[in-house]
Amino acid sequence: MQQADIGLIGLGVMGANLALNIAENGYRVAVFNRTAAKTREFYEEAGSLKEQIIPCETLEELAKNIRAPRPIILMVKAGEAVDEQVAALKPFLAREDIIIDAGNANFHDTVRRLAELGPNDPTFVGMGVSGGEEGARHGPSIMVGGTPESYARIEPVLTAISAKYQGQSCSALLGPDGAGHFVKTIHNGIEYADMQMIAEVYGVLRDGLGLEPAAIGKIFEKWNAGPLNSYLVEITAKVLLAVDRKTGKPAVDVILDSAGQKGTGRWAAIEAQMLGIPATGIEAAVAARSISSLVSQRGEASKAYSGLETAKLSDDSTAFVDALEQGLLAGKIAAYAQGFDVMAGASKEHGWNVPLATTARIWRAGCIIRSQFLDQIADAFEGSEGKNLLLAPAFVERMKSTSQSLRKVVAEAALAGLPVPALAAALSYFDSFRQARGTANLIQAQRDFFGAHGFKRIGEEGDFHGPWSEPA
Repeated sequence: MQQADIGLIGLGVMGANLALNIAENGYRVAVFNRTAAKTREFYEEAGSLKEQIIPCETLEELAKNIRAPRPIILMVKAGEAVDEQVAALKPFLAREDIIIDAGNANFHDTVRRLAELGPNDPTFVGMGVSGGEEGARHGPSIMVGGTPESYARIEPVLTAISAKYQGQSCSALLGPDGAGHFVKTIHNGIEYADMQMIAEVYGVLRDGLGLEPAAIGKIFEKWNAGPLNSYLVEITAKVLLAVDRKTGKPAVDVILDSAGQKGTGRWAAIEAQMLGIPATGIEAAVAARSISSLVSQRGEASKAYSGLETAKLSDDSTAFVDALEQGLLAGKIAAYAQGFDVMAGASKEHGWNVPLATTARIWRAGCIIRSQFLDQIADAFEGSEGKNLLLAPAFVERMKSTSQSLRKVVAEAALAGLPVPALAAALSYFDSFRQARGTANLIQAQRDFFGAHGFKRIGEEGDFHGPWSEPA
């Protein structure tokens, strides 16, 4: 029997779809699942793709059925399950073989796993995959961290199965060890901020203007035909226009307002904090999800603070709806600017040399945060990888034309008691970033007063202390 080009372990929803994607693109794939019955079921349901699939019931059988050097994708739950799978698989692999973790792993774990492998062990690749079930089946965005040699072995398969944007593959090697998983983490952080800002605008339209879901869906549908064109705005319109079969009500109205999270958003916020790089939109989005989980406490608070009910917005004009569109665009730009800044900082910290322009390009199709302005982001980073996106001429002009709308939306929402934490964070970030002289001089004075930490004087070298102990 002809050997497989690649192996895959874990036939859950993502793993099964990725395996079918590989097979459909002309590559033979050997598959294994801890439960052998699931492997057999997957194979039997593969239809015309069965001839491209080799079902295996042991890890030894899996390894024997893959052409050397053997790349094997792990699509298992992040954490201990990956470590267990690596340990179980390693005895059947050789030095040049490649273990590829395609889950949502913490990049620190990816770095550790690679370091733990000895000189005669297989190598380890951390591969971020974005696009959900549909992307896995028909073309995801793929972010790889590993050696050039290991990437060269798997590149043909990844190029074939990835999403395509105007004929270009949305797959790339972004750096060594944990670079791929880090970029995926920040992708998810931006995704958190983007989704939260969209939800906040939905809240303003629902609670501030009193619009029904279908009417709001039509607004998002219209916006998706303009500068806000993106996957998340597109699906928001579809979600808001959907009807629940059981009740006949708008589907969104029967869903409990408690958002789940699997950890990648928190990781993004934590890494930004550790690097000392502001990512306030991501942090606000993570906090908002945490607050959403406090369902019973929020119910109690609603009763405790009765009488402070949300007032209807004073402005319910078409002009205000247009301001919401422009304000959301400004907020999204700020979130992307923060995310790319964190990636640039991590790249410098870890010596990864992550190509930011390439990152933007492989996000143009397949991934959850694909949007119209990623081409402009890619162009902005060509030749100026270390600059904040808000300093790129194209985005300076965009923010000049949209920031006042964001200001109006945040101000009106605050006066009406409507929570817009991510939009407000984006506005504060923008205002702070463009302020030539801020207020940290007072903070430095305070720090020196109580802790003798010292401060810099304007236009002078060295550290100084203030006259705090001298008599007035």
